[in-house]
Amino acid sequence: MARSLCPGAWLRRPYHLQARFSYVRMKYLFFSWLAVFVGSWIIYVQYSTYTELCRGKDCKKIICDKYKNGVIDGPACNSLCVTETLYFGKCLSTKPSHQAKLGDQGNLSELVNLILTVADGDKDGQVSLGEAKSAWALLQLNEFLLMVILQDKEHTPKLMGFCGDLYVMESVEYTSLYGISLPWVIELFIPSGFRRSMDQLFTPSWPRKAKIAIGLLEFVEDVFHGPYGNFLMCDTSAKNLGYNDKYDLKMVDMRKIVPETNLKELIKDRHCESDLDCVYGTDCRTSCDQSTMKCTSEVIQPNLAKACQLLKDYLLRGAPSEIREELEKQLYSCIALKVTANQMEMEHSLILNNLKTLLWKKISYTNDS
Repeated sequence: MARSLCPGAWLRRPYHLQARFSYVRMKYLFFSWLAVFVGSWIIYVQYSTYTELCRGKDCKKIICDKYKNGVIDGPACNSLCVTETLYFGKCLSTKPSHQAKLGDQGNLSELVNLILTVADGDKDGQVSLGEAKSAWALLQLNEFLLMVILQDKEHTPKLMGFCGDLYVMESVEYTSLYGISLPWVIELFIPSGFRRSMDQLFTPSWPRKAKIAIGLLEFVEDVFHGPYGNFLMCDTSAKNLGYNDKYDLKMVDMRKIVPETNLKELIKDRHCESDLDCVYGTDCRTSCDQSTMKCTSEVIQPNLAKACQLLKDYLLRGAPSEIREELEKQLYSCIALKVTANQMEMEHSLILNNLKTLLWKKISYTNDS
């Protein structure tokens, strides 16, 4: 009996272990297959969207057909369609529509004259029908309107030409405030928190970062209550800012910088349950009036506060020890700015000038700046 029990026990244990191992292996294979399937589906959807909306050859054909038929005209048409010295490179956006109306601007007559000057692409003193159609199509785009208004400002990319609703602006060497460019397939699998930490490692030296930051502060001044009204920065993210080889800030994407009057029309009376429903872009927020369940029209945070929020980690990382405490104090005071605060414009100017002065004093005599 004793001898017969031991072999039986010895024979049954491997069977249970083998069954358990098979179950674990099947579970592992199932989840591995599921992960591969979901990952492949995400990549396929992203690729399909990217190729559908970034179709440079199709866009060129449509534009050039209209140009050859005399429907549109502009200073960039010959280079694009005849000599073919202008060509499409990297696709910077897969968003299909970025439109806005001109709105009620200050000095409207001066603005109209400015637009007519730009619309006259061949500089013959007259705006042809093709040029007029091109200019009208372009005026529906925030970015083009801003480039026209701010064409003499240092941090706005220069408008090089247009053809139909295609416009050409100067090349910017570095197309993000910080970080490295990775293939979009890899971007899908990198957590956003880790990506932000990683990006901060790939930045210029601190004096050069300070010079770039001063450029952003100057751009905030350019769009704050200028001669053609106030413009609101509704997406102050690093990917929308760049700089050239001299470390002068250049705006890479201005499509979410909108006239204040337009934003008020877009957002007022929008139905809301909470303040989260009263957002345009990613950064232009108003409050929800709980008595009417409608969004108010006054934006809570000014441009300067949003710019300082973006610059906080950028400037504090590697900041010289002798100014770090004062710099941090000024940045947090800047972030705390509210549009509704008493004497906001005075505080706005004071904080902006103090920040610029602090940074300039530190980098004025350095080679890197």
